[in-house]
Amino acid sequence: MKFPPYILLLTSLIVSGCATDETTVKPSTQKESAAQSDSKSAETSKPAEKKMSHKHAEKQGVCADPKAPALSKCADTVTATFDGKGTLWAVWTNNQSIYIQSSTDKGKRFSKPVLVNTTPEAVAAENESRPKIKVDAKGNIYLTWGITLDKKRSTYVRFSRSTDGGKHFSTPVTVNDDLQIIRHRFDSLAVGKNGEIFVAWLDARDTEAAKKAGKEAKGLSLYYSTSTDGGKHFSPNKAITEHVCECCRIDTSIAPDNTPVVVWRHIFDGGIRDHALVKFKDWQTPDTMQRMSHEEWKIDACPHHGPAITTAKSGIYHAVWFSGAESKQGLFYGYSTDQGKHFSESINFANEGASHPFVLAMNKQVFVTWQTFDGKTNRALVMQSNDEGKTWSPSKVIAETQEMADEPFLVSDGKRAYLSWQVAQKDYQLIAIQ
Repeated sequence: MKFPPYILLLTSLIVSGCATDETTVKPSTQKESAAQSDSKSAETSKPAEKKMSHKHAEKQGVCADPKAPALSKCADTVTATFDGKGTLWAVWTNNQSIYIQSSTDKGKRFSKPVLVNTTPEAVAAENESRPKIKVDAKGNIYLTWGITLDKKRSTYVRFSRSTDGGKHFSTPVTVNDDLQIIRHRFDSLAVGKNGEIFVAWLDARDTEAAKKAGKEAKGLSLYYSTSTDGGKHFSPNKAITEHVCECCRIDTSIAPDNTPVVVWRHIFDGGIRDHALVKFKDWQTPDTMQRMSHEEWKIDACPHHGPAITTAKSGIYHAVWFSGAESKQGLFYGYSTDQGKHFSESINFANEGASHPFVLAMNKQVFVTWQTFDGKTNRALVMQSNDEGKTWSPSKVIAETQEMADEPFLVSDGKRAYLSWQVAQKDYQLIAIQ
């Protein structure tokens, strides 16, 4: 398999006490203090590893005013998508509120912010705990997000919709029908060709039940719910599988046959934390779980770094992920031509200092973005394939900053791909990929 040299930026994995019952491992992507340390975490870390803060940069100036919502300066965790008419929609958070804006000129100018949740709530808005947005073929807008509850490490998954072009949003509802004050987190949202809505998330109800019964419980369960009436009602929650890594993002794509495909980091036998996939037979029936990656990363900790997937019109699945295995470290790409039953030999396209890979397919073109941190500068990089992932162009830096930065994403208006990126208290960036 042909592949050019990747960019290697030196930094180290870090270990932090994220919101989990286990130690958490996450690559460094922001400025951090070398003076910080964690003796308990250091027991499982390498000598050069450092602890990283997951907090946002302190807001200053107009952004310190809780009544000043401005996308260009004050937004947290901007998530964007294009609708079928080429309008860019961006959802973001500020001071326990969720706002949405649109742009008809590729992000140069945005409409006035529309408040989604009229009642403020503790919206989870860091890293992958961020609002998600999808727009169906009729222009209906759907949002999901997580809220934190009073009890430590407890969250709910929320949903709201707009049927009038983003002018008004429905009163938010809780998607998880288990209302225990426990973890329901890392939601993933997908919308089908006919307006079907699919929400998946990590859920602790089975884990808590096992603990109460005196049984061993590894990780959380992967749950889902669907709606076929535009979000008016959701189906009873169902489990896909147990033993899912408890603080790694999941991702969902819609296959050409209009069914969901979900990927996640799984806890396999022997404490191996590699990745898995399931394709649904229909909107209510998951098929057999398939193993997606084989780095054999054995670790009694949560990497806080999940996979991403996109499905091309040709039926090819394209996936990216992170591994910290001794012999296979960094970011990886692979593709499947048989609905996830088998994947190509993986490509290790970035090593230390690289994090948060994201992938987008447009016909035969495939784009991958990720972020690197070299101890001083955050960079967003992109590489591109024009032959469905068989060969790749050299990776290139298309944005960089020495400020704290959000994670990079890719969006498409159907004609070209764009990088979606936000730097702390700077203008939102939508950058066309040449």
